[in-house]
Amino acid sequence: MAAASPLSADEKFSLITRNLQETLGAEPLKKVLEERDLKVYWGTATTGRPHVAYFVPMCKIADFLRAGCKVTILFADLHAYLDNQKAPWELLKLRVQYYEVIIKSMLESIGVSTDKLEFIRGTSYQLSEKYILDVFRLSTTVTQHDAKKAGAEVVKQVEHPLLSGLLYPGLQALDEEYLDVDAQFGGVDQRKIFTYAEKYLPQLGYKKRIHMMNPMVPGLTGGKMSSSDADSKIDMLDTAEDVKKKIRKAFCEEGNVAENGVLMFVKYVLIPISGREEFVIERQEKHGGNMTFENYQALEDAFAKKEVYPLDLKNAVTIALNKLMDPIRAKFDNSAELTELLHSAYPESKKAAPAEAKAAAKSAKAPKQQAAKAADRAVDVSRLDFRVGRIVSAAMHPEADKLYVESVDVGEAEPRTVVSGLAGKVPLEEMQGRLAVLLCNLKPVNMRGVKSHAMVMCAVSEDGTTDVLTPPADCAPGDRVFVPGFEHEKCGEPDQVLNPKKKVFEQIQPDLRTLEDKTAGYKGIPWQTAKGPVVSLSLSDAVIR
Repeated sequence: MAAASPLSADEKFSLITRNLQETLGAEPLKKVLEERDLKVYWGTATTGRPHVAYFVPMCKIADFLRAGCKVTILFADLHAYLDNQKAPWELLKLRVQYYEVIIKSMLESIGVSTDKLEFIRGTSYQLSEKYILDVFRLSTTVTQHDAKKAGAEVVKQVEHPLLSGLLYPGLQALDEEYLDVDAQFGGVDQRKIFTYAEKYLPQLGYKKRIHMMNPMVPGLTGGKMSSSDADSKIDMLDTAEDVKKKIRKAFCEEGNVAENGVLMFVKYVLIPISGREEFVIERQEKHGGNMTFENYQALEDAFAKKEVYPLDLKNAVTIALNKLMDPIRAKFDNSAELTELLHSAYPESKKAAPAEAKAAAKSAKAPKQQAAKAADRAVDVSRLDFRVGRIVSAAMHPEADKLYVESVDVGEAEPRTVVSGLAGKVPLEEMQGRLAVLLCNLKPVNMRGVKSHAMVMCAVSEDGTTDVLTPPADCAPGDRVFVPGFEHEKCGEPDQVLNPKKKVFEQIQPDLRTLEDKTAGYKGIPWQTAKGPVVSLSLSDAVIR
């Protein structure tokens, strides 16, 4: 049996809540800690291979364990299956095994005792008669609107959602009861599911739980790390040289502390793991010697003042990360059984056969071939990739008073970061949570240190009045916006990326205007979605840009 934590209730509370963005139920949390150790769970769907971004939740789990909490890690294999059946059950069983090995190895690397840690598969109880009956009971109280809203941040939104996506939040809520925990931990993107659980579990006669949320941390390589995109992530088994190369390529602009995944990794992983407040950047004497910062804020302030060079920070993070990964890589290098588990759970991780390598080389040529075909096409609106997007969040650009930075769901696995020159033209509160039309195939551009991956389309009058174009309210993120007569089925798919040298958009843009009835138009033809036309709410005969 693990020894009781020597910390006081207040010390435990401080450790449990440090670096969290939000805690729903702070007072109940304090009350539990005054009486006994907290029981908390964190769940992860066993789909793609865990990458180094998993160190962020692992650091909080390490805090929970150090605070004496009983921690349950739920391998949500049923949730993974419901996620559009991305993997068959045979693979999911193997992936659960792989996840357990990797997560145990990460916690061992961090240096925390796992005596009070338990791993549970979702299907070990989610297929029981009682659980299934509770799912049905829940379905008699939850509205379709609330179920869709709860999953908006974590379930891919499509025009006609699958029932599985609507079930997802309810299953996660019921897990709190069936795992017999006091609290659930997750990212702040889970907030709507947490509030859904707080609303509906009591309606089934179950108690409301505490909910603790990590901030959404930028990916170490720039943007959000994705298990499905090898170039966006650092895999837990990447070589030391691969880690160095990927971090060298990371976006870490001098003086930029707003969207800096390298800095955030120091804050949320390296400093908490070290057990010390200070952070040291090692440098050769000829380059000025080591730099020591008494805490994270001192490092961030120095970076903002350009007293810390990005390459020095990247080198320090590379060294520290490779030290964390070394024992994990060694465990797999020294075990044929674990290597076989990896290849069985993720068959694509095997070294490509010659035929596969040839196919990959052919695939690599596809963008060039597509670009050549695009050059032969007429320059018309079918070349543009207009999609409905939901602005998940919007904020002022940290370095520009005329720019907003938005996170926009356009129906892809992850939201896009978009920078718009709308500050002072459209109130910030009007940008939050709204539907808009996005031009999604512009070449990404760096705007004052933040890379923008799309453009919010607006109607603009001669006096500069600006109105964000609005699609029908029942559209879903990712829905296509098209112009009758120029449908992609007739004219071909949009360019993969518009060639800025060819000025494709610039040639089309003069024909984009709102019509007399305020409908968005191209050469007088209204823009359409499957749900109806796109409109400006206030401007007719205005340019669209």
